[in-house]
Amino acid sequence: MSDMHDIRAHFARSLEVLQAASRDESLLRAVSAIAELIARAFASGHKVLLAGNGGSAADAQHIAAEFLSRFRLDRRPLPALALTTDTSVLTAIGNDFGFDQAFERQVRGLGAKGDVFIGISTSGRSPNVIAALKAAREIGVVTIGFTGSKQSEMLPLCDLVLAAPSDDTALIQQIHIVAAHAICDRVEHALFTPKG
Repeated sequence: MSDMHDIRAHFARSLEVLQAASRDESLLRAVSAIAELIARAFASGHKVLLAGNGGSAADAQHIAAEFLSRFRLDRRPLPALALTTDTSVLTAIGNDFGFDQAFERQVRGLGAKGDVFIGISTSGRSPNVIAALKAAREIGVVTIGFTGSKQSEMLPLCDLVLAAPSDDTALIQQIHIVAAHAICDRVEHALFTPKG
């Protein structure tokens, strides 16, 4: 019975943070602003780069796939790239420059002014995400941060921040992917739904 109690408690915590997010006006405004910014970037011929570590790396890949393949609509692919997938690049940079530069080097090599970089860090302290955000700022790439509720060095480096209302890593990641799906939905709607 203890297992059932723990599992039920896990679902209850999950539901609580989703409900908190659904009532968080600043988070909802951030989702809307991020979707609008990304839609404008795609409409202007720019791309989205994403990066994170561990579960956040998986989220970066998930979000890139929704843009490049499809979310709800059959439509043209949108240029999005997760900087977490190329093992040769990651190991070369890690070996030659250190893992803290794994995303920064890719942002400098692949990013261009007007592109968007989404740095995902539940703690807001991931050194390689911080380095990539700094590099993006230097070259004119718009910066978006996905993080949790704690204050961190990441926040002032971001043009827009999506801060999940939690300090629990698993729950933060859950909010990130729900918010990302809402962003993908709004981007598709903005770009591919007939006006009027």
